[in-house]
Amino acid sequence: MLKSDEMMDSNTLPEGGAKNASGLRHADSAGRWVWLAIISILVIGGYVVVSRWSGARGATAQTAVHPGVQVSATAAKRGDFNRFLSAIGTVTAFNTVTVKTRVDGQIVKVAFKEGQTVHQGDELVEIDPRPYAAALSQAEGTLAKDQATLKNAQITLERDRSLFSQGVIAAQDYDNQQSLVGQSQGAVKSDQANIDAAKVQVDYTRITAPITGRIGLRLVDVGNLVHAADTTGLAVITQLQPIAVDFSIPEDSLQQVIQDLRKGQELPVYAYDRELKARLATGSLETFDSQIDQTTGTIKLKAIFSNTDYSLFPNQFVNVKLLIDTVRDAILVPAAAIQRNTQGSYVYVVKPDKTVEVRTVTVAATQGDVVALASGVTPGEMLVTDGLDKLSAGTKVVVQVASSEPAPPSSP
Repeated sequence: MLKSDEMMDSNTLPEGGAKNASGLRHADSAGRWVWLAIISILVIGGYVVVSRWSGARGATAQTAVHPGVQVSATAAKRGDFNRFLSAIGTVTAFNTVTVKTRVDGQIVKVAFKEGQTVHQGDELVEIDPRPYAAALSQAEGTLAKDQATLKNAQITLERDRSLFSQGVIAAQDYDNQQSLVGQSQGAVKSDQANIDAAKVQVDYTRITAPITGRIGLRLVDVGNLVHAADTTGLAVITQLQPIAVDFSIPEDSLQQVIQDLRKGQELPVYAYDRELKARLATGSLETFDSQIDQTTGTIKLKAIFSNTDYSLFPNQFVNVKLLIDTVRDAILVPAAAIQRNTQGSYVYVVKPDKTVEVRTVTVAATQGDVVALASGVTPGEMLVTDGLDKLSAGTKVVVQVASSEPAPPSSP
């Protein structure tokens, strides 16, 4: 039947038809393997290329991010190095006077302004002089009376001398007249002394400045009654120019100071504010005390300052620097560059290839943030001052020059 024939599968095909179908299946299988091989090659090649590109990019990025250790460095310099003794000082006035009255009376005039500079002899206060002027006039009147009595006694004495030589009067009368003349002379001298005392009292009613200096606040007003026995004064005058600063140094440093003074050297002294930042005044050492304080092991020194700008006031606390020695042509480096270990002091020197070298140094002196080296570094070499904790010999660095370098302590 026709349907049976159509339903025949390949097993019923002729021999030639079966071979053709098998060939087609083998061809499809081979093609698939070729494509799989090509895809595998492409994947492997792409992976290698990407890996190499990523590795190169990572290495470049790592090099860009970490080119070296970031440090700050400062060049060593050559200059003069001054050594100072530091102390805390107190500003003291050479002269301070409390102006007081020496007579009793009522104030009729105040001739000064608070805070002004007065000079020796300037009038400050006037006390009512009328009672003392009256006493002076009385003393002068007594003197005139006694002078007249003296003159009369002297005339009588001359007459008695002539009469006594003629034997007219007795010797006792002549002697009594001589005694009367002597008494009158004594009365005249006493009267003159009373006049002088009265003049002094009148002068005391005009109170003047005993010294040159700055006068403080007024303690009395016009119209007040004042007395010589008053404990409070009328005003206080303080000498501010020049002015002194007292400070103490260790007894071990005294010999250095004495040697410099014996050489006739003037030892500069610098006064600073409490924070030791602003220099207030420059002066010189005046003298030192005669004995050492055994409780503190220090000796007191006095420096003098011209104080033309009134930067120093009595009882003010200041930081003092006394120049005692100068090291010439020293190698100066920042104190931050100096490192220390059990073997001594060393620094990190930046070499031309941007690596660091550990260099042993000898410290000659230290003053504040500057160190003078005796050996180990030459002027111009760059020394690391910041980032030292990350360094070792041969470490590559990226140098940032310090924005501010400590000035040599040639002048504080």
